[in-house]
Amino acid sequence: MLTAGDFRKGITFEINGEPHVVLDFQHVKPGKGAAFVRTKYKNILTGATREEAFNPSEKFENARIETKVMQYLYNDGEFYYFMDPENYEQIPLSYDQVEDAIKYLKENDEATIKFFKEKAFQVEAPNFVNLTVVETEPGVKGDTATNVTKSATVETGAVVQVPIFINEGEKIQIDTRSGEYLGRAKE
Repeated sequence: MLTAGDFRKGITFEINGEPHVVLDFQHVKPGKGAAFVRTKYKNILTGATREEAFNPSEKFENARIETKVMQYLYNDGEFYYFMDPENYEQIPLSYDQVEDAIKYLKENDEATIKFFKEKAFQVEAPNFVNLTVVETEPGVKGDTATNVTKSATVETGAVVQVPIFINEGEKIQIDTRSGEYLGRAKE
């Protein structure tokens, strides 16, 4: 159990059985009346944010978020299957659960999956991935102007803006948090 007076950025807690994370908080002690904690928090499952004032002694249950590194196996058209490398247990996840990460994952890649009460709610790709460009306009010799980009489709289907000198078949490094091209892969 924790109280609203214990709130800090990043603390997870439960309201009505759903997990929330504190985005911002402010302890307020007005001249008249009781102190309160003005809190901005986000529902971890739905992404909805809310601002609310709590009595500092109000009690909340800690929300335990479990994180596992799992291996992406395959997609059967409906579900995306991930395997726990410790016990080889496989879990199927829907497109809604993997939407942000799957465009950067190839089969057998590892991903971080977050669970709340043993139910997966978020999949994160590694921060940096190396992928092969499968489709882009051909680069022209001498095209090395800076800040000029073109669209390139990589092997997972993601579309990334790349410099005009990048050609099909080249491996590039991508920051999955922003979807930005970082450079040619050093493999």
